[in-house]
Amino acid sequence: MSILMPINVTETTIRNVLTRTTGYLRTVTSHSLQPYRGCTFGNALCGVGCYVRHNGHVLRGREWGSFLEVRTNAADSYRDNVERERRWAERRGEMFSIFLSSSTDPFVPQESRYGITRSVLEAMCDSPPDRLILQTHSHRVQDAIPLLQRLSSTCEVRVHVSIESDRDSLPGLPPPASSVDRRFEACAAMRQSGLWTVVTVSPLLPIDDPDAFFARIAEVADAVVIDHYVQGDGSSDGARTERTGLPAAIRAVDSRACTLAYRDRMVEVAHRYLPGRVGVNIDGFAGRYLDA
Repeated sequence: MSILMPINVTETTIRNVLTRTTGYLRTVTSHSLQPYRGCTFGNALCGVGCYVRHNGHVLRGREWGSFLEVRTNAADSYRDNVERERRWAERRGEMFSIFLSSSTDPFVPQESRYGITRSVLEAMCDSPPDRLILQTHSHRVQDAIPLLQRLSSTCEVRVHVSIESDRDSLPGLPPPASSVDRRFEACAAMRQSGLWTVVTVSPLLPIDDPDAFFARIAEVADAVVIDHYVQGDGSSDGARTERTGLPAAIRAVDSRACTLAYRDRMVEVAHRYLPGRVGVNIDGFAGRYLDA
C-alpha cells in the first residue's frame, strides 16, 4: 500500500505553534495549529488532491508525502504562546479558536510513537481555547476520546472526520488512510461519547448510493459538510486540483461528479436525512449550516 512507503521522518522544534489564520480559514477560526509538518497520508487517497501539495513553503522542494517533521516541542510552544495569541484574538473582537489541523493530519500513524497531538490536547486542557475544531481523515481519532471529553468540559469541541464517499477506492489511485467503515465506526464512538461529531465529505468523490450514504451519516454524526474541490481547493475554479490525478479518476467513475451541479444534488439528498445540519464548503467548516 502506498501509505506504507518509507518517508523521511525528522524531529524539529517550532517557536510558535499557533498560526494566525489567513485566506480560506480566516472565517473559520482565529488560529491553526499543525503538530507535524508534512503528512504520512500524502501518499494515500486523501493526499492525491490535497491542496498542501501545492504549498512551496511547506514542501521546500520535497515531494508531498515523502517527509514528516515531528514538532517535538509543540505542547510547550502552545503553553508559551497561548495567552498572547488569546489576547490578539480578543483585541480583534474574535473568539480564540483553533483549527487542528489544516496542513497535516493530527492522527498520522507516527502519532502512536511521538504523541505530539496528544500532548497538545493535554496542554489545551490546562489552557483551553474558546473553540477547537479537530479535523482528521483517520479512525485513530477515537483513541483520543477520553482526552477530548475532558477538553469539551472547558471549551467547545467539534470533531470533523472526512469521509469523502461510500467507496474505498478510485481507479488508479491509492487506498484511503482509513477505510470508510473504520471512519464510520470512529464517528459512532465519538458521538456516543457525547462529542459533537461532523462528517466532512471533503473533497466530494463519486457516491454509489447517496441515500444510503447520508442516512448512515445521520446515524453517527451531528452534522455534515459537503465540500467540492471546485470552490473548495483555494482556487476559484478547482484549478489546483485539476493539476493532480484526482479529477481524471473521478471522471472515470462518474463525469458528473466533477461539477458543482453534482455537489448541489448531494446537498439535496443530505438535507433529507440531516435537515438544518448540512454545511457547504467553507461555511460548513465554520459551522454555518443551510436552513432546513
